[in-house]
Formats: sequence, structure tokens, C-alpha cells
Amino acid sequence: MATRLTLSSATRATCGIALLFASCAASAQTPSTQLAPVTISGRSPPTAGVAGFGDVPLSNAPLQASVYSAEQLQDAGVQRLSDLTRIDPALSDAYNSEGYIDYLTVRGFVLDNRFNFRRDGLPINAETSIPLDNKARIEILKGTSGIQAGTSSPGGLVNYIVKRPLDTPLSSALLEWRQTGSVLGAVDLSQRFGTDGAFGVRLNAAAEHLDPRLRDARGNRQLFALAGDWRLGSGTVIEAEVERSHRSQPSQPAFSLLGDGVPAPVDPLINLNNQPWSQPVVFDGTTASLRIQQRLGADWKVIAHAATQRLRTDDRLAFPFGCFAPDPLPDGTYYADRYCPDGSFDLYDYRSENERRRIDALDVALHGRFTTGALGHSLSTGVLRSIVRNRVQAYAYNFAGTGNVDGPAVTPSAPDATTQGTNRDERTTELYLRDAIALTKRLTTWIGLRHSRLDRQSVSTDGTAATAYRQSLTTPWVAAGFALTTDHLLYASWGQGVESEVAPNLPRYTNAGQPLPALKSRQVELGLKGASDMLSWSVAAFDIVRPLFVDVGTCDVDASCTHVRDGQARHRGLEATAQVQQGSWTLDGGAQWLRARLEDSQDPALNGLRPTNVPALAVKTQAAYKVASIPGLRLHGGGVYEGPRMVLPDNSISIPGYARFDVGLRYERQVGGNAWTLRAGIDNLFDRRAWKESPFQFSHAYLYPLAARTVRVSLQVDL
Repeated sequence: MATRLTLSSATRATCGIALLFASCAASAQTPSTQLAPVTISGRSPPTAGVAGFGDVPLSNAPLQASVYSAEQLQDAGVQRLSDLTRIDPALSDAYNSEGYIDYLTVRGFVLDNRFNFRRDGLPINAETSIPLDNKARIEILKGTSGIQAGTSSPGGLVNYIVKRPLDTPLSSALLEWRQTGSVLGAVDLSQRFGTDGAFGVRLNAAAEHLDPRLRDARGNRQLFALAGDWRLGSGTVIEAEVERSHRSQPSQPAFSLLGDGVPAPVDPLINLNNQPWSQPVVFDGTTASLRIQQRLGADWKVIAHAATQRLRTDDRLAFPFGCFAPDPLPDGTYYADRYCPDGSFDLYDYRSENERRRIDALDVALHGRFTTGALGHSLSTGVLRSIVRNRVQAYAYNFAGTGNVDGPAVTPSAPDATTQGTNRDERTTELYLRDAIALTKRLTTWIGLRHSRLDRQSVSTDGTAATAYRQSLTTPWVAAGFALTTDHLLYASWGQGVESEVAPNLPRYTNAGQPLPALKSRQVELGLKGASDMLSWSVAAFDIVRPLFVDVGTCDVDASCTHVRDGQARHRGLEATAQVQQGSWTLDGGAQWLRARLEDSQDPALNGLRPTNVPALAVKTQAAYKVASIPGLRLHGGGVYEGPRMVLPDNSISIPGYARFDVGLRYERQVGGNAWTLRAGIDNLFDRRAWKESPFQFSHAYLYPLAARTVRVSLQVDL
């Protein structure tokens, strides 16, 4: 059963624990230096485990990645992963709605929530709500991910790093309010015990009443996370942690085209999931891990890392889809992929109860440094074993009546679970090798190789449509970097990623259930990075090619359709980022220009088309100013511009670009020996109305509005 706390009970409990930890801190005899927060600026750039090269700073790594610390996320008002799309120019939205799963597009490719997400480096399933309260930072690798993942979308990888016990005591409490009435209470407590602080414990707990500006979206969420470590002698460290989370909140359906036109941006407070029978989406999750690190001399160590993730989901929605029933329009027209010209739509009662997903993973790796002649090596090699088991029930997807984009229409429910779901099992073994070879003081080469063996099965919940297949896949990665100066790196890289699938096991397919050739994507990247006392920057040009599968045939009767490879998506782009620190000012910004096109299709009409929901240009900036006359006060703001996006695959309709601005402040003050931090912000300062994204999902065009202006205030106290 998932952990369920009320806000008041959680507050009482966590305050008691906070006092206990505070008293322990006062008598602690191990005043070590507290770990510094991870940042992206200056001459000490962060490392990113998601890059695969251990403690190599990102400034010296031949790739592009971003690292966002917990402090940065709090200052920017980031509540969920998708909020990073207003900070990072390489990221954009991909069907992101209030109360539902986070999706990301990186370099124009939508990340696969089943395969492109990691937690402390181990694979997890992101088809759930992932809390950030107990995450120390978020790492995002940009580009082909074959170096770190057996199968995955080529856009990149996301890695959540869990908060671990610190070297010095920490007792922190947070209270936050967001318009119109969301209230969050959270604590973060860390303490070391025993001789020389051999044992460490860190507790994160949070409870939140959700009442966003979006109507009919009230809910609640809770988190309890506990991490511990044991620092034995002889270079041995044992780390364990467990996290339990619960979130219950109605989600937000998208709007759509009205007939053949793009409607004016709607009131962003309207929630089309407002039927009397609408129920919340419920996400329950339990994740636990155990990691053992053993040093083997000064230059070698072995790490064994195991984790398990168990998810339970009730996915429910009053789901608008198309314009079919009860009759066609007066001219006989149906709209299968959009709403009716008058704003009406077909409304379906969707309920998929008791979805259960589980993934178990074990990674055993050897890391070390050695020399062969004049060459220096930094080697990592290991094996990763993961087992996936997904179980669902028959679900409801039934016509319930006709709704309207204005939101007042009421329909009867239709909850009968008459549609079969699909159960899936997967066993994967991945062998990997990575080596950074220092040829000279200035020239370094990186090589990587990952071999994956897949064993996958699926079957419908009624026992029909069973499929099973095995595949072996290998993905290489190579790079070279040349230090022009101590602070400037020129690099080039080439790598592959891979995806694996079968033809849909449906009667209309001539190759139903048959495994298809692996889709091997590849990326070429050329980059230049630099840093000085006041400026750090990077520029990268990339070219990603991803083969595609399409349906060929009428696909309207049995044996009329074949799922085959045809054409490729090619995304070529330029990404630039920079951070300037001058006196009281910090300026941080970036831009991405992307030329994404479909190529080499047997259908000439498709070649040269742009993918839906991908802007060609994105510019995102942040600025901060320390007010000298008021010590501890910092003002900050940010701006976002994203260019037009295609709505339909044939590129016949698009939505315009938009700009939005956010402002905020952070004020720190010592009161009674405690550190008090006040944060405040206004998102979408000018209450701009626009369509922020246009995902084409389930063969349907959707539109999501930019969220309304929202005020937030928080108070953090560190005892």
C-alpha cells in the first residue's frame, strides 16, 4: 500500500523529526565540510554520471549535457521535469498536461519513457509521476544515447540523482504556496552517527495539497524517502535508500483544431476533464536501491548497484477525441483527427485501473586508471541485467456523448472495461566498455561499446495476440578532444543508438507480431567549449539520423497493411549556451536552431516535411542581480521564445511561436542562528495566451495552451 499522509499529519511528524535531528546536530563531533551544490558556472563545472565517464568535468567531456541542482530547481520554481523546458534550449514539450506523466523532446526527438530514463544510473520506467523533493540534481544527456542505454530514443537520456547523507548535519524545512491554493510542506534532514561519522542517514518527506489555477484539478501528493550509508574501512561504502510516493489528481485533456482552422488560444483555466464522473489519475510508486563500492588500491574500484521499482497506476480521463458521432456534419464530413468546427467533440470514458509496472536492475562495474606505454587510460567495464514485468487489466474506452471546448456539456459515464490491454515482459543483458585514452597532454580519445541481448514477450489480457522474440544489438561510440588551451576544448564524436520493435499484432497487418529489423540511429557532433573567470560557453553542431517504420496499404480491412521501414528522420542543428558573471550580474542563456526533416521516403510527398510539435528555433535566457544595498537579496528573471510548430504531419497547418517572461526573487537572512530563505516568483508575468505545443498523438492533433500567470511564494528554514 502506498504511503498516504495528510498535510497536517505530515507537518506534525516531520517537525518532530526535525527537532530530533537538530538536537543530534548540536552534539555531533564530526564537523566536516558540507558538500557544495552542483552548478554549471565558472571554472568548476559539474560532472554528469549520465555521460558515462565518471568524474570527468563536463567542460572536458566530448558531449553536451546539462546538470540542474536542487537549489537551481527551487529558485526557478521547477515542480516537475517538464518545467525544464523553459530553461534549456534543447528541451521542448511533448504532450505535457497538468496531473499527468512528464514527456520531453530533446533535439527534436521525443524521449521514450520506458527506456530513456535513469535513476542514479540504473534504468527506470518514467510512465509515472516522479517527485523531485528527494533529488539532488537532474542530469540530461543530449544526443544519441547508445553509449548508456541498450535500446532508447536517440534524443538523449534523463538521470535523476537521489539525495544522500551529507558530511555535516542538515535540518531544513520548507513551506510553499502557489496560486490559487496549492500548499506544500517538506523537510530535508541529514545526520551522521558513530565513530568518525561512519553511519549517515538522510530523510526527505513532503505532503502537498494541489489546487492549481487550472479548474477541476484539485488533488494531493505525498513523498517519504530515506537514504543511508555506512563508510567502512579499506575504501568500502555501502549505500541504501527507499522512496515511496503517491499522487492523485485529475489530469488535463488537450484542445485541438476546430475543423480546418487553428482556434484562438483558449482560456487556459478550462479543464475539459470536468464531468461529474471524472476521476483522478493515481500514481503510486516504490523504488529502492543498494549500492556497494569497494576500492581496489588507489586507482581501481568495483561497484555493485541493484535497484527495484514498482509502480501502480489508475489512468482515468474524460477523453475528447475527434468528431464522429452521433452523425456527420451536414455536408457529410467526419473529423477523425480533430474537433468539430463548432467546438464540439466526441467524449470517451477512459479508465485503465490497476496498471502495474516493475523493473529490477543489477549493474556490476569495474572502474580504473592505468597506463600502457605513453598512453593513459580511464576504463569502465561492466554488465547490466534488467528485468521488466508490466501487468494491466482490460480497460474502458467507451463513447460517452458529445462535449464542447467551452466546457459546460455534461454526458453520462460509460465505465465498462471491454477493451483488452497488453501485458509485457522483458529481460535484457548489456555488456559495456568505455575508455578515455590520453594520447598526449592535449589530445584524448574516447571509445565506447555496448552489446545488448533482448528477450521480449507480450500478450493481450485475454490470452490472445501473443508475440515473443530475441535480438542481439551492438552500439559503438567514439570521440576525440583536443585542448586548444587549458580552458578551451575542441571535440568531435560519432555514435549509434538502437530501437527494437515488432509489427502490431492485429489482424489488419500482413506481418502481425513479427520482429522487425533493429532501427539504428546515428549522430555526428562537433563542438567547442570554453571557460574563463567570468565566462563559460559551448557551441555544438549535430546531425542525427533515425530510420522510420510506416504502415503501407489501405489498413482498413484484415491483411491490408504492412508495417515496414521507409525513410528516415534527420535532425541537424546548432546549440549554443553561455553564462556570464560580472559583478552583481549573472546572465545565463542559450539557443537551439534545428532543421528537422523527413527524408528518403518512397512517397515523394513526405520528403522534406517537418515533424509535428518541434520548433525550429528556441531561445531561453535567465538573468540574476544581487542587490548590494540589501545583503542577501537576489532578483532574477527569465525569458523564453519558441518558434512555430507544425500541427499536422502533412505540414498543412501550424501554430505561431510564442514568448513568455518570468520574474522572481531570493532573499537570505540569518535569524536566531538559523538561515531563512524566502523565494517568490511570478510565472508568465504578462499572462500571455498562446498555444505552447501541438503534439500529434494517437493519430490525433492536439493543442495545449500556455499556463496562466501564476504566483508562488516559499519559505525555507535551515536549522
